[in-house]
Amino acid sequence: MAPIRLETEDHSRDAAFNKVMHKDSSSAAGGFSAMLKKDKEAQKAAVNEYFKHWDDKTAKDETKEDREARKAEYATLTRHYYNLATDLYEYGWGQSFHFCRFAYGEKFHQAIARHEHYLAAKIGIKDGDKVLDVGCGVGGPAREIAKFTGAHVTGLNNNDYQIERATRYAIKEGMADQLKFVKGDFMQMSFPENSFDCVYAIEATVHAPSLEGVYSQIFRVLKPGGVFGVYEWLMTDNYDNDNEHHREIRLGIEQGDGISNMVKISEGIAAIKAAGFELELHEDLAKRPDATPWYYPLAGDFSMMGSIWDFPTIARMTKWGRGLTHKFVGVLELLRIAPGGTQQTADSLALAADCLVAGAKEDLFTPMYLMVARKPLN
Repeated sequence: MAPIRLETEDHSRDAAFNKVMHKDSSSAAGGFSAMLKKDKEAQKAAVNEYFKHWDDKTAKDETKEDREARKAEYATLTRHYYNLATDLYEYGWGQSFHFCRFAYGEKFHQAIARHEHYLAAKIGIKDGDKVLDVGCGVGGPAREIAKFTGAHVTGLNNNDYQIERATRYAIKEGMADQLKFVKGDFMQMSFPENSFDCVYAIEATVHAPSLEGVYSQIFRVLKPGGVFGVYEWLMTDNYDNDNEHHREIRLGIEQGDGISNMVKISEGIAAIKAAGFELELHEDLAKRPDATPWYYPLAGDFSMMGSIWDFPTIARMTKWGRGLTHKFVGVLELLRIAPGGTQQTADSLALAADCLVAGAKEDLFTPMYLMVARKPLN
């Protein structure tokens, strides 16, 4: 593995910025109510820090140096992305920030939970296991997997605001003794070696500048004989970086989802093996012949809706729904009710949604490449 320059961690700096930008909004209900409580100047700083990596950098003109610059600031890029996007995620999607497969007639949140259960089952998480969730978001999957398995789950996260919200939800649900949320960079984990019985990551390690780097850290903290399972975001091996259209799709996904460097399936498989794991199972679950494709909520297609109760989620993702949100947020910014940059962030998420759907339809991208791997006993 080529050496990866890691960012210097500064938890005091991050905590101070979180306190200024988010104030007490982590205690808000979420979504728009939390969004309106931000400090406007701090939000502007986060917008500038994030979008400097993307403004005036098109797929046509993208260079290797552009990608390396994003990789060099992987932690800052991702942290500010979630400073900007977390409330929009909760408003538009829920508390589990990932995609899933859909069975016929299956409700959205039921499908989300089943996707989490499936990974826990494939890993073999048991009652009483000590489990690490790498990149835990606001704790939706951690809470669900803890309930499903009876395990104790520690969530690792680089964003202070998400940790505050995850902790609040755990307390609200009476799960504070079964869940713990820790600040840290998954490229340089602070946990001792051999700390966890199992480790999982759900669409989170894509934020790493090097998959081999983050998988190696997971290998280090996993007990010998322990199992790691991941749903990884990867470009398929049909992706051709010399094809400008392909690059537009990749770059749109990266910009709209806070990703410094997305790679192909073959590179993901090579990375987990290079980290020292014995790969026991790997499959692109997006290839399963499901009645409803994973991307249907992004496409805003009511014809594939599993339940009338999913109407609000799907409606928000239609062109009409996104356009209405764009205009509404724009008016709030104009009136100085919403902080500046909220509309730009929403537009970036909309770009990502379009590119995710295009990537799926053209077989260039998957958000659910399943890999289950074991750390050898010796």
